[in-house]
Amino acid sequence: MSRVLSFISLFILTFVYAQEDLLKEIDTAKTAEPYSPSFKALQVVTAQSTKMPAKKEFYLDISHRFGDVSDGFKNFFGLDNATTKLGVIYGLSDWLALSGSRHTYQKTYEFGAKYRLFKQEKESPFDIVGYNVMDINSELKKDNFPKLEFSDRLAYLSQLLISRRFTENLTLQLMPSFVHKNLIEPTIDSKNLFSTGLGGRYKISKRVSVNAEYFYNFDNKNFYKNPLSVGMDIDTGGHVFQLVFSNSQANTETGYITNATGDWGKGHFFFGFNLYRVF
Repeated sequence: MSRVLSFISLFILTFVYAQEDLLKEIDTAKTAEPYSPSFKALQVVTAQSTKMPAKKEFYLDISHRFGDVSDGFKNFFGLDNATTKLGVIYGLSDWLALSGSRHTYQKTYEFGAKYRLFKQEKESPFDIVGYNVMDINSELKKDNFPKLEFSDRLAYLSQLLISRRFTENLTLQLMPSFVHKNLIEPTIDSKNLFSTGLGGRYKISKRVSVNAEYFYNFDNKNFYKNPLSVGMDIDTGGHVFQLVFSNSQANTETGYITNATGDWGKGHFFFGFNLYRVF
């Protein structure tokens, strides 16, 4: 475990210092307003943050999660077993955004709605955002499930995202969540899962922050783990690039909470990134 943490720390510190030299020349950011956005990116690490796209903003979202790093050179430290997400997000208004994406994980199509309920300001101490998702698993085959119906392919996520920016550098977020799957493997899964996540962001420079999140799954009686992820945001001005280390390889909203297979204590985790480009 100590070797894993040392590897991650060295990787992040090296990357931060290299990026700082490049970003100093383009850094025009001003000191944060008292109620400026809690997060720079639309995700904390894998989970959604309370940041909302502005009206008529269009985002392109590209995410990768490579395989288990502990596989070593056999699978080139996970690069041979990558999963990919390609998605788009559009701000219909300043309080409502819609999204659609395709994942190689279970060949999933995902559709989501994100909507602001409260914004942190003098009258409200928190940002509160609702998030709902429907996943369609297109990988399921009738050869394996002869009585398969379209509804069996569906899974749903409902989340309430509650964040507060305590200082210019520190933001914390609470994420009560509910996942429902229409089709499960009875021996290892459950149709309904309640989960609570805690995440946060600590800004270490004007354009770089270190992020983390953890979900505790209630009544989780299968072999899947509680997802724990750490990462780093790098704001280049035109886009936000996020480095990710997680014990969950899935990018899908229902998958990363319920299907985490890595064990941090044994050095089993997945490296990846999220890239958002706004137009």
